[in-house]
Amino acid sequence: MSGPETLTDLVTGLAVPDVGAERRRQDVERFLLEKKGWDRAEIRVDFPVNFELPGMGAFHSAVDLALFLEGAPFLAVKVAAGSIDSWERMALAAARIMAAVPAPLAAVCDGRQALILDAATGRRFGRGMEMIPHRDEAPALLAGRAPSEPLPPERIKLERIIFRSYDADLVNRARK
Repeated sequence: MSGPETLTDLVTGLAVPDVGAERRRQDVERFLLEKKGWDRAEIRVDFPVNFELPGMGAFHSAVDLALFLEGAPFLAVKVAAGSIDSWERMALAAARIMAAVPAPLAAVCDGRQALILDAATGRRFGRGMEMIPHRDEAPALLAGRAPSEPLPPERIKLERIIFRSYDADLVNRARK
């Protein structure tokens, strides 16, 4: 019995198993590269999220797509098949824990629809793929905002529990 078919990831150029929401991730990557002006070097695929929770041990997972602006986290993207609204909380948690300083934005995308969230407040920033910020507009978007600050330890713990809880529901982990 052979393994799953593979696709070539648009950002990394690596062969990846064609399982779960992978085709949708490729649609999102294509959109970011071709329509939103992001450079491959600014997009991280399966950005590692590793931490320990007291009594639960080590946890290893990844943010589907992470966009970086001038080296700082900008947008955490959860790619989902099905209802994007049901993954909203995981995307927020991912943005808040993916780096020492939270990304200002989170998104859930299925390749056709997107929900963009302000990671600091949890409020909806916009709906629709066109609402994902263009690379050229990203610096101006941040110019009016206070810089992200590290979260307090108790808040980090809560966000990690939320992220882990959603991640435990995922299937088709052949890529990881």
